[in-house]
Amino acid sequence: MIGSIILIVLGLIILIGLWYLVKSAVNLVINSIMGLVLLLAVNYLHLLVFLGKTDVPVNFISVIVCALAGIPGAILLIILHIAGLF
Repeated sequence: MIGSIILIVLGLIILIGLWYLVKSAVNLVINSIMGLVLLLAVNYLHLLVFLGKTDVPVNFISVIVCALAGIPGAILLIILHIAGLF
């Protein structure tokens, strides 16, 4: 009887932990996708031409930065490209 109750409580604790893990993973995926969309939108609309710069190169490194850092990573890539460091 007590073993069953302990098992049910442990199962609920694991379920709650998995729920928060999946919830945060979904937020990370959405942030990563939005970062890539932002970078592609800046390139598609040629917004950096107004500053006298070319488009930000979309290569393996820029995709990894956007995938790991999301929107702040895309903004960082744009700032680095404007400064001439990327």
